[in-house]
Amino acid sequence: MNKRIISIDGSEGEGGGQVLRTSISLSAITGIPVRIDNIRAGRRKPGLMRQHLTSIKAAAEICSAKTESLVLGAEEISFAPNTIEGGDYRFEIGSAGGTCLVAQTIIPILSHAKTASKVSITGGTHNLWAPTFDYLDRAFLPLFNQMGGQANIELVRHGFYPAGGGEITVSVKPSNETRALALTKRGEKTGASIVIVLANLKRDIANREIKSIMQRMNMDKSQAKILQVDGPGPGNVVTLAIEYENVTEIFVGLGQHGVRAEAVGNGVVDEARKYFTSDAAVDAYMADQLLLPMALFGGGVFTTSDITKHTRTNIEIIKRFLDVEIQTGQLERKLWEVTVSLPDY
Repeated sequence: MNKRIISIDGSEGEGGGQVLRTSISLSAITGIPVRIDNIRAGRRKPGLMRQHLTSIKAAAEICSAKTESLVLGAEEISFAPNTIEGGDYRFEIGSAGGTCLVAQTIIPILSHAKTASKVSITGGTHNLWAPTFDYLDRAFLPLFNQMGGQANIELVRHGFYPAGGGEITVSVKPSNETRALALTKRGEKTGASIVIVLANLKRDIANREIKSIMQRMNMDKSQAKILQVDGPGPGNVVTLAIEYENVTEIFVGLGQHGVRAEAVGNGVVDEARKYFTSDAAVDAYMADQLLLPMALFGGGVFTTSDITKHTRTNIEIIKRFLDVEIQTGQLERKLWEVTVSLPDY
């Protein structure tokens, strides 16, 4: 086992769960043990929540890691990985915690296994402050696979906060041929769609959300769809997909008790319009998520609308584990270029 140990201060930068997920993924892949202190120190409730705990336990099972302090609420942990093993796995968050956050932790790890894997994860599929299933499926994974990854996900059933009860299935094959990402232009617009999902709620909610989006996005009813699904509790998600030649951007709104349907729809449009005001290929959320696979695979370049604290923190964590150069440069007020360069061996 690697005698070198990397110590991470979880309060660095944005001080959230991204520090944890990136560190654990890279520890498993590089074989370098890691110790993380002050976990999620920047959050109202610091320490491990169920989705973070499940992410680490999942990674530990996949690479037979030795761990310490893996309990709910822990603010410091250690993780010493072993060999990554592909295969069939099942992980249960035990709450409405984000299944897609767990998936994002383990997909890069399983891409480095010698055999294919299939993983079932239960919990929440559409969560606040986390990528939704649709975002992972239609926005992130196509770019991940473009870089040489071989991963896809399927939605078994929807799960919303606070009841949970959702499930996704993740399939990953080893990444044998990696490629540099070249994504500086989004290309011509090729399509747009609205999907509203309702669980145990009146259809009128969806109609009002659709109307609020159509009025501001110059869309018509033929581009909108309402799905009514079963679930252990109420739930509502609004997904606006804007497709371009080189990228698909997903904008999401989640219905909440006491929030009007029109406000949910308008919130989605507001996020989309922020993206439209820039010529960047990807928005700031995607920028943060592209860095890890680029550093692990073939490097490359992309443009984004902003460099957030999340992104800057992720860059610093990646450079602690990998010999890569990551440069950011501002081209215009809402246009940044990010380049990931790998060493020449």
